[in-house]
Amino acid sequence: MTAIAMAEQERRQTVTVLFIDIVGFTSLVDDLDCAVVRALQRDYFATVCEVVRAGGGVIEKYVGDAVMAVFGTGSGGFGPEAAASAVRVGLSVQEALRGQLLAGRFAVRTRVGLATGDVIVDVAAARDFGHNMISGSVVSTAARLQAYAPHDTVVVCASTQAVTDELIAYQELPPVRVAGKPYPLDLWRALQPQRVPAGVGQLCGVGAE
Repeated sequence: MTAIAMAEQERRQTVTVLFIDIVGFTSLVDDLDCAVVRALQRDYFATVCEVVRAGGGVIEKYVGDAVMAVFGTGSGGFGPEAAASAVRVGLSVQEALRGQLLAGRFAVRTRVGLATGDVIVDVAAARDFGHNMISGSVVSTAARLQAYAPHDTVVVCASTQAVTDELIAYQELPPVRVAGKPYPLDLWRALQPQRVPAGVGQLCGVGAE
């Protein structure tokens, strides 16, 4: 493939990556029949996907009970609103899941991690379930932040907080040491939107406070 063709297929840009998973999923499903597990996952994934898509995100993949979504890959590019939409989606998903029983029986708790940074985007793959659509260390950072998030919270990296500070209210948390990082990561808990553009609150299920 020529350099020109590669440039058309891939581009470098900034995105926000969101990871969400169910707290204690392994122990929850350990004794359940596989059909019940499937029903639980179907309800969970459907809720997450609906809110992510309404908020302008793209579902990259499912990994067990985790969902990875990407914001800012569209033609409009990346900006504070794309990152803020990702944070609002995290808050909205948790609110939606608090109000339902998965598979008609199970109330679940979740944790969400978001990170913002530069990636290489595979333009052709930048769609729902376009596996490996992005490449960059921000993916592993978001996954690790999600793993360190307190239950039922949305936590973000310093870059996400900095770009969305006028749009989202945050609480600073103690820095965390994560595997593979030579220094502690600053951590912020998203509390609520501070200003929501017209229409976004209705789409994502979160209103301005």
